[in-house]
Amino acid sequence: FRAQNADHPVTRVDLQDASEFCKWLSTKEKETYRLPTEAEWEYACRAGTQSRFSFGNDDKDLGDYAWFRDNSGSVTHPVGQKKPNAWGLFDMHGNVWEWCHDWYEAYGGAATDPWGPSSGSFRIGRGSGWGGCPVFLRSAEREPIDPTFGSGGLGLRLARSE
Repeated sequence: FRAQNADHPVTRVDLQDASEFCKWLSTKEKETYRLPTEAEWEYACRAGTQSRFSFGNDDKDLGDYAWFRDNSGSVTHPVGQKKPNAWGLFDMHGNVWEWCHDWYEAYGGAATDPWGPSSGSFRIGRGSGWGGCPVFLRSAEREPIDPTFGSGGLGLRLARSE
């Protein structure tokens, strides 16, 4: 795993790296850590809102909450420097794309806390990254990502199972 500094997000992790880290941390902490489902990720990002972003609909406020194309200098930044969402979660918009557990498929209608399909060719990435433009930083943005792909703009956020 790579981070520019200890306070930057980890990047250059493919799906196998992310899964191995979850297993390692679960063993170390005697808790169950995993990648969030796509629905869990969006729920956490939205923090009870229905707006384009967790803070509202206006792109002009994005710089207060996210590192993205217009302010990142094309690199990651230390986590927690921008404002958190209403639930205290930092960097849900921008900085790095984050792996989700689900396999990619097109949306098929409304569902409550859905899990994606059991197999597929691509996994889901959420959050966008330092190179994204505002449309790619909205709470509902999702991208299919090849599980073998790892880059300086792709990292992870963990969920803990109870």
